Amino acid sequence: AISVSGLSAVRPPHRTLVLPSDVMAAPRPHENPFAAELIATAKAIATPGKGILAADESTGTIGKRFAQINTENVQEQRRAYREMLFTTGGLGEYISGCILFEETLFDVAADGTTKLVDLLKKEGIIPGIKVDKGVQPLPGTASETVTQGIDDLGKRCAKYYEAGARFAKWRAVLNINDSTGATPSPLSIKQNAETLARYASICQANGLVPIVEPEVLMDGAHTIEVAQLITEKVIAACYKELSDHNVMLEGTLLKPNMVRSGEACPTKATPAQIAACTVQCLQRTVPPAVPGITFLS
Repeated sequence: AISVSGLSAVRPPHRTLVLPSDVMAAPRPHENPFAAELIATAKAIATPGKGILAADESTGTIGKRFAQINTENVQEQRRAYREMLFTTGGLGEYISGCILFEETLFDVAADGTTKLVDLLKKEGIIPGIKVDKGVQPLPGTASETVTQGIDDLGKRCAKYYEAGARFAKWRAVLNINDSTGATPSPLSIKQNAETLARYASICQANGLVPIVEPEVLMDGAHTIEVAQLITEKVIAACYKELSDHNVMLEGTLLKPNMVRSGEACPTKATPAQIAACTVQCLQRTVPPAVPGITFLS
């Protein structure tokens, strides 16, 4: 049971489905040779009590952080910063996976030989990689966007797997610009859901567990009720597309947004309301085959 200030949502007890000896589970249209590894990786990342370290700041983003401490944004400094993170004593007790920027995935430590990914593996932390190339305007919409990066994704995923990555992250961004349900538009939801599904399918074909991230932004004046309605619609659309693309859900993870009122909403939702609405939203939309739901900062 999940309890939030007196509000509770109870899942049925977990049961293992045992098929009769003369009944076989229906095979997927295209069996994935990485299936067992994908399932094991997703379960390991979703280990209770552990979280994901997001160390995938782009060169520009990390430069802004370095500027605050008067540090030059060069490769040597970026490597030193991330090596400091990865060599923190006992990090593996609390972190199950780490999302990397491409530069870091192929970088080596100060000793000139040890790969940074090997520092993570030594702690039992699974390396991951951000694979999207950012958002671009979606023509025909009111300033909505769709994420880019599909064209060469297969080749990049194969390269990332060879370098030691075992999961990937792709962020889709959706906006609520009104309280009438006009945004995100059906086109925006469809395009972003389809792109997430294609990304997930390509990742799994190359041995990477896809983190599916349809983020409904908190910008706007919408109420928490509107946020829940839209988030449910978006997540449901994503799982429809994942099914259509034959993605194996047991080898995926979901990274949703918290369901909350917009930043400019005059009536702010309480933490208890945010928790209750978020849990209810996920119960209504996420198939039980999904092994884990991760909230990233």
